[in-house]
Amino acid sequence: MRAAVADPQHVLACRLRDAIARAFGPEHAAVDPLVRPAQHPRFGDYQANVAMPLAQRLGRPPREVAAAIVAHLDVGDVAHPPAIAGPGFVNFTLTDAFLGRQAAALAADPRCGVEPAATPLTTVVDYSGPNVAKEMHVGHLRSTVIGDALAHTLAFLGHRVIRQNHLGDWGTQFGMLIEHLLEAGASAEVDLDALYRAAQARFETDPAFAARARERVVALQAGEPTSLALWRRLVEQSTARFAAVYARLGAALTPADIRPESFYNPQLPGIVAELEAKGLARPSEGALCVFLDGFTRPDGTPLPLMVRKSDGGYLYATTDLAALRYRVEVLHAERLIYVTDARQAQHFAMVFAAARAAGWLPPHVRAEHVPFGTVLGEDGRPFRTRSGDTVRLADLLDEAERRAAALVAEKNPALDAATRARVARAVGIGAIKYADLASDRVKDYVFSWERMLAMEGNTAPYLQYAYARIRSIFRKGGGSPLAPPESLALGEPAERALVLRLCQLGGVVHAVAETLEPHRLCAHLYDVATAFSTFYERCPVLQAPDATQRTSRLWLCELTARTLACGLGLLGIEVLERM
Repeated sequence: MRAAVADPQHVLACRLRDAIARAFGPEHAAVDPLVRPAQHPRFGDYQANVAMPLAQRLGRPPREVAAAIVAHLDVGDVAHPPAIAGPGFVNFTLTDAFLGRQAAALAADPRCGVEPAATPLTTVVDYSGPNVAKEMHVGHLRSTVIGDALAHTLAFLGHRVIRQNHLGDWGTQFGMLIEHLLEAGASAEVDLDALYRAAQARFETDPAFAARARERVVALQAGEPTSLALWRRLVEQSTARFAAVYARLGAALTPADIRPESFYNPQLPGIVAELEAKGLARPSEGALCVFLDGFTRPDGTPLPLMVRKSDGGYLYATTDLAALRYRVEVLHAERLIYVTDARQAQHFAMVFAAARAAGWLPPHVRAEHVPFGTVLGEDGRPFRTRSGDTVRLADLLDEAERRAAALVAEKNPALDAATRARVARAVGIGAIKYADLASDRVKDYVFSWERMLAMEGNTAPYLQYAYARIRSIFRKGGGSPLAPPESLALGEPAERALVLRLCQLGGVVHAVAETLEPHRLCAHLYDVATAFSTFYERCPVLQAPDATQRTSRLWLCELTARTLACGLGLLGIEVLERM
């Protein structure tokens, strides 16, 4: 049985809760100890700020509260005697012996210290969701990359993850597309973007065509064979192109994950009828709307969630309510995650509120919108081509691989052509994905080729190179360490700092699963890589003074490589043995 890897932050938090209960009574044991990594080494490794809020609750001076906590604290097997600083901060410095034991536990742990979730949940992750008959563009990059990273992370923790790709494959636009195809005498095997632009131009400028397109929608919805056959061919062609993009991105979405809008279409009349029966939906200016507490227009009037238009058609809200109910009742979801543009925040807030009111979203099910900002060009405007068109995602990936190939050829011209192409693909695609994930997802970020392909800084190439450099150490040294040690010797500050980072991966991964913020993992991996760089500069590995130290340092290299591979794998980014 392997020794468990203890996340120091979690260990200290548990010990602090015990000390608080002993000092002030069990009724205070549930308080958050507020343990965080110290901002500067002079404050130790971790700092607990619990004394200040607890002092306010108890009506006592913070330093007095901190002193009482420390007096009841038992951390001798983990840290040196804690120090009280400032108004009541409790600072901890972990012992080298504890860190050495944790490093040895990591060596025996194939999960790199990431414990499975205590309570696995059935979790539906809704992401990507491109529209049929349109090419995927840069706007789909964020949803696909963020959603995939979250799905990987949750699955790694043991949650039952169900991916759902909510394709836009139904609606009035298909009337104009099919009518245009029929009148032009073309098959569905066309340039999708060109088809859409041509059909839309006719729809907007030719009233007679627009009328025929609307009639075609009715025919499609009624199952007219010719219309239905062309619609199916558009769907097939689009999904094949989507699959090709997913394969290049390394996204885990498959055809089995597709649950398009059309799937829910038969359920929409029942959704509306039930909302009416429950008194939640009522007529408003010819349409049927749900009015929810807390949602108002700027002028203070109620903001409606429209579920049926005046012409009898349904809307995105109706489909999203049907999808939510299906995911809870049929897929048995306990957590629902929707990864979409931040501009849809209010829409999903209203859908969740309506579903709660209707009883389709029970109290035990969490529904969360994961919003993300816009990809900007270096001019600060939404990222577009020079002609002002939306950037096609396939074209963006082509450019990434081309630029990465030039970089690889410059850095390592000795690589053969096949290896160079594989490395270029991993570096180029990884650079795009990591640049997206490393940004706080709720914020806009600037798309910069120079920055994302840089070999220094918080980039995928930097992390990939760190991994490849470690693997080169083992090639030079004749292979990896053979047997996990009982402990590692940490005689140098750089060794100690590296192990401290390595022990934190589990806490970071669990935090990502809770907050749904992949940039936390990116920041941690960058900290690991920079700590390794300092260690490698200051601590000879293959030329270590003695065999014991050499083995210990080789293990630190091995643990760093494993951590980088694990973390980058959760982000959906490939590691390379050579670069």
